[in-house]
Amino acid sequence: MIRLAKLTDIPAIMQLIKDVVPLMIAGGNGQWDDSYPNPAVFENDIALNQLWVADIDGAIAGVSAITTEQYPEYAQVGLDITEEAIVTHRLAVSPHFQGRGIAAALLQQAETVAIDRKINTLRVDTNTNNQATQKLFPKLGYKFMGEMDLEFRPGLRFVCYEKRLD
Repeated sequence: MIRLAKLTDIPAIMQLIKDVVPLMIAGGNGQWDDSYPNPAVFENDIALNQLWVADIDGAIAGVSAITTEQYPEYAQVGLDITEEAIVTHRLAVSPHFQGRGIAAALLQQAETVAIDRKINTLRVDTNTNNQATQKLFPKLGYKFMGEMDLEFRPGLRFVCYEKRLD
């Protein structure tokens, strides 16, 4: 079940992050670390009603922030950041639940939010070393838009994808 996260989900979400980060780092993806994402980031997402979880029998199997927050750096790949878009951030799936379509379900929730809000553009970015998401996004209709830097993550490169619903 995909649902909005609650503050009481934060410990389980942080356990998911604790389980995922070492695997990311071992795979060469330094996008996240011990300081990000953190409980304050998720608490803010919850306050803004933009944090979604995949709940399987009471266990938090995945998490995703479904926002309208676009980084200024999206302009580096030719995107019009003044155009309203639904942007997926902080997408993660517990290693205990990987391979079950959870990331795809969370990205489908982003599409549902976009349709409900009459927004025709979806965007997402990921670290250049995150091969799993780079394979997933095109399967779900996202188009590769280019590679960029993000000011708040110096030394890393990111790829950006976009999906149009119109």
